[in-house]
Amino acid sequence: MNRRHFLSTLSAAGLAACSKKPADANAPLRFGHFPNITHIQGLVAHALSRQGKGWFEPRLGVPVEWFVYNAGPSATEAIFARSLDVTYIGPSPVLNAYAKSKGTEIRILSGAATGGSALVVRPEAGIQTPADFKGKRIATPQLGNTQDVQLRAWLADNGIKVTATGGEASVLPTQNPDQLALFIKRDIDAVWTVEPWVSRLELEAGGKIFVEDKGTFATILASSVAFVKDRPELAKKLVSAHEELTEWIQKNPLEARKLIQSELKELTTKAPGEALLDRALPRVVLNTEVNRSGLDEMVVAAQKAGFLKDIPSLDALLPQL
Repeated sequence: MNRRHFLSTLSAAGLAACSKKPADANAPLRFGHFPNITHIQGLVAHALSRQGKGWFEPRLGVPVEWFVYNAGPSATEAIFARSLDVTYIGPSPVLNAYAKSKGTEIRILSGAATGGSALVVRPEAGIQTPADFKGKRIATPQLGNTQDVQLRAWLADNGIKVTATGGEASVLPTQNPDQLALFIKRDIDAVWTVEPWVSRLELEAGGKIFVEDKGTFATILASSVAFVKDRPELAKKLVSAHEELTEWIQKNPLEARKLIQSELKELTTKAPGEALLDRALPRVVLNTEVNRSGLDEMVVAAQKAGFLKDIPSLDALLPQL
């Protein structure tokens, strides 16, 4: 992503908005994220807000209201409902929302993290090769979320046909905490999910990583189109604050780690242990760039999975490159 072009785009949006009724400059920023380690920036910022310090609040000059979702499609539904301004989210739900709205409802502001995603199998399931997934039950966080699309595309690439309700393997959209319980009970054979759930499946249920995705964007920062058009200066400040936060986390890993632990405890009632963080955190690479070719690859993967049959050019989704 070329940040200079993005900021100039926001400035142009601000000029266009001058003829309209101005947005409330003091309105809270409604900010979403998930209880996942791939959403490190959201976890750290939310924890700081709880402590009364705040990261975004002093830099943006407005209050921040936090909203937590299990997976991307729930967050994009909130954007469609005009109840959410910006969120950390995976790329697949953003692409789906962009296609569904014909390019009119959602924009990508920045990258956030890559990696932290894997296909984990239960050793007793007897899965040694891709062909062994035939007849198996595989969970993902939510229908149409990034890992759901990745799994369906991967199965298609390996000659295993699946549909929304069946096929040669069963894909079962299941919330992350429920995946772990079902895995332990042997009610599912594999899971494609993100950290910390990948490491929890390994440490608490004996799961083995079959495919680790190190290169795909796990998390990006996305907003509603209305936010960019109506509050362009705030959007500009948000991009800068997000980049600054990412740099701070990279330079202060121990302090960030404590904030991640405290926030995950608030959201899941259980603080991740040191062994879990030792395993999960190195798998997530913070990265604020957005690679257009990577998004194009995600479109291809979604089409293999049966999504995005008709999607507009991605030019409007991103600032000018």
